[in-house]
Amino acid sequence: MTRIAIASDHAGYDLKTAIITYLRAQGHRVTDFGCNSTEPVDYPDFIRPAAESVAKGDNDLGIVLGGSGNGEAIVANKVRGIRCGYCFNEESARLTKQHNNANVIAIGARLVSESLALKIVDAWLAAEFEGGRHVRRIQKIE
Repeated sequence: MTRIAIASDHAGYDLKTAIITYLRAQGHRVTDFGCNSTEPVDYPDFIRPAAESVAKGDNDLGIVLGGSGNGEAIVANKVRGIRCGYCFNEESARLTKQHNNANVIAIGARLVSESLALKIVDAWLAAEFEGGRHVRRIQKIE
């Protein structure tokens, strides 16, 4: 069982809800950091606590969602110990884990369908980090 933090802004709320249902059906423990509706919100209020929970070890991995996913990736990456990759297809998800050991991914809910988002999540969860000198150097900075 993987412990997964998840958070979104209002644009990502519906997709977040679908991903939570999907992950829980697979047996993962999912902690929802909000938001809790499609009413406009300030996304850092939800994204940062989710990323911090991964950095502290309360969750193993994290998924953050927004309209484009870009702002969410930026906020998550400001948390020390987080390596958040922006994912837009299965290959980007696989590579962000294999090459960068991303412990959080960001997805743009306005840019991908629900079915593609679930494939992105699956590809990322299934991928294995391949190691490498470049990532060890990144981790040293943390």
